[in-house]
Amino acid sequence: MPPPDATHLPTLNVDDLCVWRGDIRLIDGLSFSVAAGELLWLRGDNGIGKTSLLRVLAGFAPPERGALRWRGADPGADPSAWRSELLYLGHLDALKRDLTARENLASDAALRGAADGTAIDSALATLAVARCADLPVAQLSAGQRRRVALARLALSQATVWLLDEPTTHLDADGQGVVGRLIDRHLGRGGLAVVASHHALELARPARTLELGARPRVAA
Repeated sequence: MPPPDATHLPTLNVDDLCVWRGDIRLIDGLSFSVAAGELLWLRGDNGIGKTSLLRVLAGFAPPERGALRWRGADPGADPSAWRSELLYLGHLDALKRDLTARENLASDAALRGAADGTAIDSALATLAVARCADLPVAQLSAGQRRRVALARLALSQATVWLLDEPTTHLDADGQGVVGRLIDRHLGRGGLAVVASHHALELARPARTLELGARPRVAA
């Protein structure tokens, strides 16, 4: 039997990546891969390059050197196809403060070609902010805003999740919900790269990538 076509394998490969921020070289010679069902946990001190790495993976910034491969191809060759398989959630909530929680999620879902009101209500309930659905985001607490932003995880059909400090402003219950959503995503054949100062509550083990002077990936 011939080997499967690499273009259909949901694997993200990074080879010899070099990332600068201004005149500071944050990352040099970084290589790793993340396959279906895997989570790579980015760890390191503040300012070490976790957010910069996620932004490069998402295609928001180019690397100084190195190659990215998704399903065996350069995701930059077809950015729209890459975005269709990607969910990026930064450390900022990216919510419009004058819109309600439900309107924010509906707007985001419409951009992705899906705006199921029932699914949106269910996602808000999953993150325990259903009672906030019709309140302007400007009236919500930091924790409630974070939960609304994270409701995108419950709605997402993307294969690749890039998450930057997803548990910020969350209590223990909220952190548990995030862990369960990530577990569900991995169980469905998705993969994730997550930067977090807090250990994630996952049913399956996560690989870790320690960023620093000598980045290393641990099994």
